[in-house]
Amino acid sequence: MTATATGLVRRRLTVRGTVQGVGFRPYVHRLAAGLGLAGFVGNTGDGVIVEVEGPADDVGRFCAALAAQPPPLATVSAIAGEELPATGDTSPFAIRSTERADGRTQLPPDTATCADCLRELADPADRRHRHPFVTCTHCGPRFTIATGMPYDRVATTMAGFPMCPSCAREYGDPADRRFHAQPVACTDCGPRLSLVPGLGGLRPARDGRALATARALLAAGRIVAVKGVGGYHLACDATDDRAVAALRDRKARGGKAFAVMCADLATAERIAVLSAAERAALTSARRPVVLLRRRAPADGLRLSGRVCPGSPHVGVMLPYTPVHTLLFGLPGDPPGPRVLVMTSGNRTGEPIVTDDAEALTRLAGLADAWLAHDRPIASPCDDSLLRVRPDGTEQVLRRSRGHVPRPLPLPVAVPPVLAVGGDLKNALCLGEGDHAWFGPHIGDMGELATLEAVERAERHLARLTGVTPALVAADRHPGYHSTGWARRRAARLPDGALRLVQHHHAHIASAMAEHGLDGTAPVIGVAFDGTGYGDDGTVWGGEILLADYAGYRRFAHLAPAPLPGGDAGVANPCRLALARLWAAGLDWDPDLPSVRACSDVERAVLRKQLDRQVACVPSSSMGRLFDAVASLAGVCHRAGYEAQAAMELEAAATEARDADGVAYPFGFAGQRDIDPAPTLRALLEDQRRGTPAPVLAARFHRGVARAVAEICHRARADTGLAVVALTGGVFANCLLEEECTALLARDGFTVLRHREVPPNDGGLALGQLMVAGTANNHETE
Repeated sequence: MTATATGLVRRRLTVRGTVQGVGFRPYVHRLAAGLGLAGFVGNTGDGVIVEVEGPADDVGRFCAALAAQPPPLATVSAIAGEELPATGDTSPFAIRSTERADGRTQLPPDTATCADCLRELADPADRRHRHPFVTCTHCGPRFTIATGMPYDRVATTMAGFPMCPSCAREYGDPADRRFHAQPVACTDCGPRLSLVPGLGGLRPARDGRALATARALLAAGRIVAVKGVGGYHLACDATDDRAVAALRDRKARGGKAFAVMCADLATAERIAVLSAAERAALTSARRPVVLLRRRAPADGLRLSGRVCPGSPHVGVMLPYTPVHTLLFGLPGDPPGPRVLVMTSGNRTGEPIVTDDAEALTRLAGLADAWLAHDRPIASPCDDSLLRVRPDGTEQVLRRSRGHVPRPLPLPVAVPPVLAVGGDLKNALCLGEGDHAWFGPHIGDMGELATLEAVERAERHLARLTGVTPALVAADRHPGYHSTGWARRRAARLPDGALRLVQHHHAHIASAMAEHGLDGTAPVIGVAFDGTGYGDDGTVWGGEILLADYAGYRRFAHLAPAPLPGGDAGVANPCRLALARLWAAGLDWDPDLPSVRACSDVERAVLRKQLDRQVACVPSSSMGRLFDAVASLAGVCHRAGYEAQAAMELEAAATEARDADGVAYPFGFAGQRDIDPAPTLRALLEDQRRGTPAPVLAARFHRGVARAVAEICHRARADTGLAVVALTGGVFANCLLEEECTALLARDGFTVLRHREVPPNDGGLALGQLMVAGTANNHETE
């Protein structure tokens, strides 16, 4: 009797999405076996392929259930079905070996240790008690161990660790949580910890002794380089003033805030105030660094004042690997710090260190000891950073671990494109068809090590996504290192295709793409940042552009002022303040904080520069205006790191946000220039009256928000457009973003704010990709 005569059917299903490395094949096996179906499931380069055979009703139930309750880390984006002739197969449903083939699937990001694995870690009766690399199909590293696709153990950095018989049994048991979990290992067959001393009197140690020694060193005020899933951290006791000061000094960190890792949620709530949404973000499987309001006073746990000097916020994360959990200690362990500074293991300006041999040289002089392990890292991946808005939505400020390489859907299909981003907060983006994939955060370009990191990041991302770019997109700035790298990369393509995209156009296109806009209608793009190369060769950064993917028109902008000395000027907000006063025709009153902050010689040189326009590029940057006002208000005169003055101005404004409702006025010369001269006059008048700096700062923030609302109102009156995109690094300022959003929404605008894609240059590559990939009328080299 034939299979058809018995009512049997056979169906092939191709499942696409995040379906490899997440326990999807075991899930399919359990589902099919439970229904008594024959067939198989396997990984391919294109996703997961399933063939099932059995009674038509049971096959129908299987297909209906397939995407209904996938494993925790899985997402099903599409299922394609195909009817096949039934074969009469009665063999048990099987998991087949991975097929090595071209195609594309989606690998999940690295995720924090799950509750089941944490229970095993702490259970003395469990064979993985205190195993620093405990993991299962529901948690652990994926992106940072994957060397290629399809995702299988041979294509990971676990390939060099053959499974012991016990682990092999778990790996092959469909009923086990570790069934086909590629990183599975135990103390008998897995990676091992080691402690390498950098101090005299210390001895090398392995495994548990290495952890105990590292914990003791941290408790004694030492700095330990700790190897994680995506690179090394430099760690010290966050409550120890001397330890934090030593780390800050060794790393030449200046006053830039450190992130901290708390032993658990209860500890985090002792140092910070958490909303329900912030608590959910902090404990999510992504385990990002979350910017939280510092608890004042702290609940019996005082952070060193050197952790985040001058900031009302602290960046907090929770342990996300078993090594972190063990470093804080299990019950019965000798006590150690409950809050650790955890900062990227690198020297300032360099990428995070991942290689063990490099760590011993590049972190020499920074660390007193190295807590390492022998599982290689396939790709560096720094910690992600986000803040939670008052309405509970998130704004990602650095998109890396926990997010990468999860794809972003594109509203318009694009050809294979590599977008290289900018020189600050660099992150690459690959796209093809209706998806784009960001690479991990790389950092600021310029150092040779960073350029090499870009090369490695592109190769790794291309292997995982299967995208072979036919086009490279980059910033128009002729001096950017990223643009130079893009030219060299494009030269290796068959037709050398390179498209250069204006900086602020890319910012706006990034916001549009994140919100699913197809570009058929322009938006009013408010792009505020520190710098971007303008069409006229000057520095832009206070831009209102009417833009879609195909192009833009500069509707309005902040009135320009000279930028004396370029980068040297940026590091000296007091000089920017005097330049702004000069541009506004206002005197340099000797009693002004900005004037007092400059020496007599400095003022004399600056005056000559401005009068003769020597080394003074005009700048319409809103970021530079924030810097200038920070100095005029007496908040910050010298900046030791990017955006220091602007962040300190925001912190001051936050103190007085409810003090009054006054907003400093802006002028609108010629209907297009947003003139800050009236704001500066009003601020100086208030200052002479003795108005406190926080009140000055709050009134300035309100003034900028009202200027944004007014110019958008005028743009709508001229064009009928009613969608506003707020983008650029200045909109990482939560106070300004909230005020702008409220005023615009009250006036009937639809407001696009960044969520998963950073508003700063970390999100720039997505906009470059969309502009370059959707049109043919842009500059090509």
